[in-house]
Amino acid sequence: MKKLSIVFVLFLTGCVGIPENVRPVDNFKLEKYLGKWYEIARLDHSFERGLTQVTADYSLRDDGGVRVLNRGYFAKENSWKEAEGKAYFVKGYDQGYLKVSFFGPFYGSYIVFGLDHENYQYSLVCGPDKSYLWILDRSPIMKEEIKYILIKKAEASGFDTSKLIFLDHDKSPNNANSADAKSRAAD
Repeated sequence: MKKLSIVFVLFLTGCVGIPENVRPVDNFKLEKYLGKWYEIARLDHSFERGLTQVTADYSLRDDGGVRVLNRGYFAKENSWKEAEGKAYFVKGYDQGYLKVSFFGPFYGSYIVFGLDHENYQYSLVCGPDKSYLWILDRSPIMKEEIKYILIKKAEASGFDTSKLIFLDHDKSPNNANSADAKSRAAD
């Protein structure tokens, strides 16, 4: 029984690890990161398969953690799907290294390793291994030069960026895009 407990603890710890060649950002400011983010691109996973118009909304929890609300449109069922989770810092509050859970006691890494430190307008995030990668922006449309820089950073860190799925937020049934977002991307 003791061996099983040790294996289980090691399994859970492994889920909040940091992939090789990835370094969480320092000088991370949670208060600037909170709010709504649009998923611009991701590597495919079963929990997001078929979803478009994906957003993540981060807010403070009463226990000092972060409330995570992910939302995406599932066209096959003509419905919106939501998942609520919680996240906590793994090390210091000034490092973009958190653990997130959507399923009880099971946590996975949420590592911000690319960030617009000045304005917090874009973010490059990965999970515990190289099969998890997200490109996020405050706007549904990201500037092409920023997207290129983030893809190159992910590539240099060992991610297979040829498998990225790019989302088109213009096709949302409840299209909330504005002319401002489109003009920002054109800048």
